[in-house]
Amino acid sequence: MDESYMKDNYLMHSNTAIKLYKEYAKDMPIFDYHCHLNPKEIYENKPFNNLTKVWLVSGFYGDHYKWRAMRAHGISEEFITGSKTDEEKFFAWAETVPYTIANPLYQWTHMELKTYFGINEVLDSNSAKRIYDEANEKLKILTPRKMIEMNNVKVLCTTDDPIDDLYYHQKIKEDKSFNVKVLPAFRPDKAINIELSWYNEWIDKLEKVTNRKINNIDDLLWSLKERVEYFNSLGCVVSDHALDEVVYKETTKEEVDIIFKNKRANKELTIEEVAKYKTYILIYLGKLYKKYSWVQQYHIGALRNNSQRMLKNVGPDIGFDSINDQSFAPALSKLLAKLDSDNNLPKTILYSLNPKDNEVLISLAGCFQSEIPGKIQLGSAWWFNDQKTGIIRQLDALSEMGLISHFVGMLTDSRSFMSYPRHDYFRRILCDYFGNLIENNEYPANYEFVGKIIQDICYYNAANYFGVK
Repeated sequence: MDESYMKDNYLMHSNTAIKLYKEYAKDMPIFDYHCHLNPKEIYENKPFNNLTKVWLVSGFYGDHYKWRAMRAHGISEEFITGSKTDEEKFFAWAETVPYTIANPLYQWTHMELKTYFGINEVLDSNSAKRIYDEANEKLKILTPRKMIEMNNVKVLCTTDDPIDDLYYHQKIKEDKSFNVKVLPAFRPDKAINIELSWYNEWIDKLEKVTNRKINNIDDLLWSLKERVEYFNSLGCVVSDHALDEVVYKETTKEEVDIIFKNKRANKELTIEEVAKYKTYILIYLGKLYKKYSWVQQYHIGALRNNSQRMLKNVGPDIGFDSINDQSFAPALSKLLAKLDSDNNLPKTILYSLNPKDNEVLISLAGCFQSEIPGKIQLGSAWWFNDQKTGIIRQLDALSEMGLISHFVGMLTDSRSFMSYPRHDYFRRILCDYFGNLIENNEYPANYEFVGKIIQDICYYNAANYFGVK
């Protein structure tokens, strides 16, 4: 690699930042409380066939970031999710890489090559064959567990449907040779999105899993509670909700029962009925999370499946989502206030895909803080925002309107085992952020205290917040 690129002080611009990074951040463990890794792949621990499989595309677990860049570069879909060979797909990515200048993909790509394979060469069309062959050779013994362990990951939380049997979580838990805690996370979107066409099909599956007919709202509530208890028994400490739109509508159980029965009878629901149902279920689940001391996550503001042509041709969740610009504060406020009214608001992390909402969320979070340090969190820069500018925007909002010292830090939100260097990317930016404060005389040069805050953000805050050590 060009000696002028990606030196040890990469992304840091002062001696203070470098000191904070090297002495406090660099070697901290990782608590990855939100990711989309496949627990089956972790348990089976089989080497990947080649670099394309682990880095670019392996069914649903491909890298949407890279796919979007390749499409923007004019690469045909057959080289992305289509029928071309793995080697051809990798070469198409290598051709794209030099054009990702100023995009974090360029930085992540070379951090990952260096971290996992010791490759310091810049990836482009000229180096593609050498890098592909060298990485493939090392992948023969570089298994998913080794990738996790070499990044000093202590805890990771996958993302799991309530109807999942969690078989592989149980097997990992029983395997004493692997010291990383792999915990499920409860993702009940399919129980909440009653307006969607596959809702009844999912309820049918829930019936089979719980061995109970679901004829009314009480049956549904019992079934969801049973699944929460099952997840809890396998160490679950967190739920996750994709609230693409936040709604709130006061209702009663009797009204929701009628709405549920109408949906089961395949009747059309009104927008108001959908809002009432979602409100009721979110409040019910929030109270369950509080009972079991779980953390709930609200991911707000994704605009899904924008290209109907590509949805039809290729399918959902492969890089055709974007940032929404909705207004959601009143509904979210009412939802949190309803849970808070009888002290049933669980620890909550709020994310918005639109960075304009950082100040909205952190100011709203401040209205519901109590007893627990950082009980209501502004989530880390998410999805389109987990680049340098997005991370700094989030740190600015959190610092200036909240307490960054209680921040639970970075997550990968990734389907790739090779994404863990993004934690190092974040830590370098974090140390540069605090280093600038000290250099600009905006905070005393108390390295021990600032260093402790950095270590807390890197790991200890999350360990304490989620109650997993």
